Amino acid sequence: MKCLVVTTHPLSNSLCKLLTDNVVNTLVSMNHDVILEDLYADKFDPVLTPGERQSYYGGSFDASGVADEARRLQDADALVLLFPTWWFSFPAMLKGWFDRVWAPGIAYDHASDFGPITPRLDKLKNVLVVTTLGAPWWVDKLIMWQPVKRVIKIALLQACTKNSSLTYLSLYNSEKLTRQRIKIFRNKIEKALNDWKN
Repeated sequence: MKCLVVTTHPLSNSLCKLLTDNVVNTLVSMNHDVILEDLYADKFDPVLTPGERQSYYGGSFDASGVADEARRLQDADALVLLFPTWWFSFPAMLKGWFDRVWAPGIAYDHASDFGPITPRLDKLKNVLVVTTLGAPWWVDKLIMWQPVKRVIKIALLQACTKNSSLTYLSLYNSEKLTRQRIKIFRNKIEKALNDWKN
């Protein structure tokens, strides 16, 4: 499969980067075609430009600034997102990637009457989300109702793909980790990747 791995963390020695390396190595060992986008290392500009926003509802979206990212997303059979959850939301860099790359003409098409949108990411079948949170599980699940997971599952995947499967892995209390907990979480990631359907 063509696997797009998108990672988002400003620190090169972060847990997110360690988990990214594990994901890439696992996918390569499974003989998948892997493309890595490190939004910070690649200096991705997350700011939606005035021209891009104006073209959201124009004849066609101005994708000239994100043409490579758009092509890689459209070509992907599988997508892995690795990021920290900050304030129960996406890092700004990743949110900007969604704003600019998951755009009309790329991830979906507008209806002529601006009703329900039509998905365009027909190839995307497998999605794995790997995120870390400083909060305990019960705050995310019982108090906040997993806002990041709901946005990914409902607002992005249900709107822009036809039949993609989502596996969502959260590592809670990430500021109090032991090596054993990291090892267990890495094993969960490897199992999720091995469970992917081709």
